Order: sequence, then C-alpha cells, then structure tokens
Amino acid sequence: MNSLSGKTALVTGASRGIGRASALALAKAGAQVLVHYSQGKDEAAAVVDDIRRGGGRAETVSADLAAADGAHQLARQVRAIVGDRLDILVANAGVSKAATIEETTVEDFDRLFAVNVRAPFFLVQQLLPILHEGSSVTLLSSLAARAAVGTLYAYAATKGAVDTLVKHFAAALGPRGIRVNAVAPGVVQTDMSNFTKTEAGRDFTLSMQALKRLATPEDIGDVIAFLASDSARWITGETVRVDGGSKL
Repeated sequence: MNSLSGKTALVTGASRGIGRASALALAKAGAQVLVHYSQGKDEAAAVVDDIRRGGGRAETVSADLAAADGAHQLARQVRAIVGDRLDILVANAGVSKAATIEETTVEDFDRLFAVNVRAPFFLVQQLLPILHEGSSVTLLSSLAARAAVGTLYAYAATKGAVDTLVKHFAAALGPRGIRVNAVAPGVVQTDMSNFTKTEAGRDFTLSMQALKRLATPEDIGDVIAFLASDSARWITGETVRVDGGSKL
C-alpha cells in the first residue's frame, strides 16, 4: 500500500472496534489521524497513545453525532486542527438495534438514521470546503443492506441508505477529484456483535460465511486504509464487501 505520509484523516467512532482498527491502520501508513469519540473518552485517548508510541501523529475530537448539529460541531473542530486540507474521511460511527418490526420504536428508528445516515451526510457537507482533488471518503455499510440477517430491519434500512448515498456522492464529487466508497462488513468481533462470544452465535456466523473464521476489526480497517491510498485511485462509487464471503 502506498504511504499516506503527510496526509490528514478523520475517523469517526474511532475509540473501539472497526474505527479503532481503521485509525491505527491509517496511522501506520503515515497519516495524521483525528480520533473521534462520542462517549469513549478514555478509549479514544488510548488509541491516540498507541499511535504516538508508534511514532505517528494523532489527536482526539469529540461530538455527539446523534445531535442535530453534531456533524457541524465536529467539522468545526476538525477544521480548527487541520486547517484547509483534509485528505481522508472515514465515517465509521454507527449504532445498531436488533428489534422486530413490532418492537421498533420511533425513538429507535430516528436515532439509527440520525447517527448512521444524517451524521455522515452532513459531515461530508460541512467538510467539503477542505476536501480536495485526491481526497477519499469512506462510509460504513453492512451485510444487512443486501441480505436479511436477524431482526435488524431499521438498522438495515440505514445501511441501504448509505449504499445509495455513496453512488450519489461519488457522482457529485467525482468532478472535483474526490473519491467516495463504502465498506460493507459482515459479522465482526466487536461490541456491536457480542453474540459471537457464544457458541451458538459463532456457529451461526460461520454457517453463512465461505471463510470459516470470525472477522476481526483489523480485517476491515486494512481495507479502509487501502481505499484511502493511491492504490485505490480508480475506485469510486463502490460498496466493497469485506465479509468473508457471507450469504453467497
């Protein structure tokens, strides 16, 4: 993978899981990384410490992306740190809710769309003045956007919206030289997928995958770092499936 030395990156939801792995992978490739968190202040600080111990540059930024102005607040912080140039945006922050159609509340539905769809949309909008030719935007989709998996109806709808946004953003920003893609993980060993810690959950996951092991956050973070690199310079408007061959 080409070096990201001299580049600046923002990763939302980077205090743990896929966001943490993405921040570490981008830093390893040489990028300065802004590690966003909403509630995990200590965890985000630990990610920054890990990056700095490895000789990299990183800082924390914080905003509640469920709030109506959360993306706007975050964008102001980012611009205050990086100035007029952001090379890489990874809109990873997300929430999930397993519930049947009957159990899903309006509050659950609205929060899912606020964090998973509204926040990345307005984060791109607010950071657009400092994105430039060669910049890369990566959104987080999901296996649930293309296949029925459990009782994730409202969550799956948010990820279907992300897949649609990617195509429209890529078409709109392509003339500016800005690439926009999504990564769609399957089941990954994160706090969002605690069921993989049980034997039944592990068996269920492996039963729908071609590759018979559980995915780690690093499996996804490395692909996100690749998409940010010049090696992926001719990829845009795509949702890249990184799911071990799930639901083939």
